Amino acid sequence: MLRLSKKADYALLAMRHLAANADRGAVSARELAEAYDLPPERLAKVLQKLVRGQLLTSIQGIRGGYGLARPAAAISVADVINTVDGPLTVTACSESNRSCDQYAKCDIRDPLWQIKDRIVTALEGTSIAGLAADFVPVAAAAGRARPVTITVGRRHDHRH
Repeated sequence: MLRLSKKADYALLAMRHLAANADRGAVSARELAEAYDLPPERLAKVLQKLVRGQLLTSIQGIRGGYGLARPAAAISVADVINTVDGPLTVTACSESNRSCDQYAKCDIRDPLWQIKDRIVTALEGTSIAGLAADFVPVAAAAGRARPVTITVGRRHDHRH
């Protein structure tokens, strides 16, 4: 099972939010944390990793916050995951790490590496702009009324 880390989840949420709100300018870490109920300290660390990885820019000052360092269409999901978690792996061994005791006799490694390559290709082919294309801002979604069916029954009082 492929499972993204919490850091990758937070990073992708933030990147999608920033892409969808690029016309607004900088978005604060506090706004992002509150919008998605994320732990502010952990989110701040993730955002700083994205800045160091040159995917985000950090703007100081009263109207400061974070913005995309380049167009959302030029940032892939793979870029984000690699920045916060490092390269995607599906097995403990890799072409550069042959320390596994089973390395010489393993017959599943190459097929698993091919699967990993397909996953990486899919992640590289999905841009942050693609994630943001159908994005409904959290505040708007939360404020949208949903129809609710209420059944009102008549209480019969049998005390005469």
